Formats: sequence, structure tokens, C-alpha cells
Amino acid sequence: MMGEERNLRFHLFAATMALILGWLLKLSAGEWLWLCLSISLVIINEIWNTVAENIVDLVTDYQYSILAKKAKDMAAGAVLLSAFFALIVALVIFVPKLCNLF
Repeated sequence: MMGEERNLRFHLFAATMALILGWLLKLSAGEWLWLCLSISLVIINEIWNTVAENIVDLVTDYQYSILAKKAKDMAAGAVLLSAFFALIVALVIFVPKLCNLF
């Protein structure tokens, strides 16, 4: 699955970098929970986005449909919203810790 899904590979790379940074900065238990929650939401939504896209393509036989476009756009929107949430979590957790290093 990962070989075919460029966005999933990107999200997994970003998650790995966030986890490494969290380990280096010695996050608290609460910070780890927020970080893991946000990472999980992004990965889960990316998987469901892929499921929705594949089902829509299967049902429409790759023919354009406004309803198919809406379904794909909404699934992609869920990924975007969860990625935005993850970015906010990362900023709240990492920016103060990184600022304290300098």
C-alpha cells in the first residue's frame, strides 16, 4: 500500500520526524498523547481517503461524476483538517521547547 500512496509516505515520514523530535526533546506524557493522537488521526484519515477514492473509482469505472468528485473532495478534506490539527499540536508542543534551546 505504501508504495502506491505518495501522500501516505509523506505523512509517515513527517510522523517519524515528529516522534524523533519528541524523543530528543523529552516530551511529557501529556505531550506524547497529543502528538500520538494527531499523528494517528492523520494516518487514519489518509487510509480512509484512499479507501474512498478506490471505491469511487471502482463504482464509477473511472468515469467523471460530480457526486464522485464530491465524495473524493470530502475525504481529502478530512485528511487536510486532521493535518492542520496535527500542525497546530506540533506548533504548541515544539515551538516553546525549541525556543528554550536558544
